[in-house]
Amino acid sequence: MTTPIHPETRIGHMHLKVADLERAIGFYSGVLGFELQQRYGAQAAFLSAGGYHHHIGLNTWESRGGNRPAPGTTGLYHTAFLYPDRASLADALRRVVQAGVPIEGAADHGVSEAIYLSDPDGNGIEIYRDRPEAEWPRGADGALTMVNAPLDLQALLAEAP
Repeated sequence: MTTPIHPETRIGHMHLKVADLERAIGFYSGVLGFELQQRYGAQAAFLSAGGYHHHIGLNTWESRGGNRPAPGTTGLYHTAFLYPDRASLADALRRVVQAGVPIEGAADHGVSEAIYLSDPDGNGIEIYRDRPEAEWPRGADGALTMVNAPLDLQALLAEAP
């Protein structure tokens, strides 16, 4: 049997190849609200929430002017950004809507509420919040019973600060 990974292990950061650095910074900073921490000239930038060195690395080292991945190819399905509470998720949704970014989907998964969109390079993004673990739906055997129910975006927007 394989030894399980330590339960406090987390994804620390991601690096994305982007076609246009300024456009990508505009999306991740201007729309989603991440703070620019550092730039490496016109080729790379590092952004974070709360002053961390970086949660997101953006670079054009191998992708300046590149195309979006073609449908039917492999790659990252989406990156998920976890917000601490429903009001914070509502605020993020408000910024996305105000920026005119298309919402590609939204779901109440029982354990979480999630909204799906894409960045300017076609990378999938999920913005979501978890419900408290005590509220997660479970079957009689205690196993999670996640669902894919509709999420009322208008009700969520009404909670934006």
